[in-house]
Amino acid sequence: MIQALHDGTLLDTGPFVGLKNFGDVLAQPSFWSATSFTVVFTIVGVFGSWLVGLALSLLLRTHIPAGGLFKVLLLLPWIVPTVVSATSWNWLVATPQSPLPVIAERLGFGNVLFLADPVLAQVVVCLFKVWISFPFMMMMMSSALASVDTNVYEAAKVDGATGWQSFRLITLPLIARTTFVSWILMTIFCVNDFPTIFLLTGGGPAHATTSLVLLAYLTVFQNFQTGPGVAIAFLMTFVLVVISVVLYRQIRKVNVE
Repeated sequence: MIQALHDGTLLDTGPFVGLKNFGDVLAQPSFWSATSFTVVFTIVGVFGSWLVGLALSLLLRTHIPAGGLFKVLLLLPWIVPTVVSATSWNWLVATPQSPLPVIAERLGFGNVLFLADPVLAQVVVCLFKVWISFPFMMMMMSSALASVDTNVYEAAKVDGATGWQSFRLITLPLIARTTFVSWILMTIFCVNDFPTIFLLTGGGPAHATTSLVLLAYLTVFQNFQTGPGVAIAFLMTFVLVVISVVLYRQIRKVNVE
């Protein structure tokens, strides 16, 4: 916090400037651009991984062939180091000779450069986050579903409830507490996620995939502006605290009900 109130560098604290760094940060278009992408990245990362994880956890409750092997394979995106996964995704999309651009061209979409187009680069980064995060959500949801008494479903079936009604009126309410906890954790993971974006795009093209945490890093270690960089980090922390408090209150409501 001390550095956020001074106009200094990594080697020198510099003179005291009060809240000037916060004002300068909030006045920068790059901050709001990074904020916008961080919001999109977080929403897609949280809810995308939750939906995929929930769907797979429900699937794993059924009797499927080679279920044990299937579970292990589903955990691989989370187990494999991020740098390895990012390298694999770069191989898939980075150049015109990569598999996905070649397939897109043969399907008549022309020369598609996924990491050179701002919108496509954002899509790739968001999908990559879902890919490496859904196993975590799957485990969270599987543990929640394992605690649900199956007799409840049998009673609902006797009463004439459909599968969708049982899911909406029984499953979702009973796993709500774990769901909110997983949302809190995944929100923190997404907002603070540096390696995913840095390894895939470095924040490009044209800063389209620069998130707040990456902007803070570039401000401090590339532009050597410690004050504004730390100010960005504190603003991120404040937002995360607010979101966590809101979701925690929802958890308390669920516990009361």
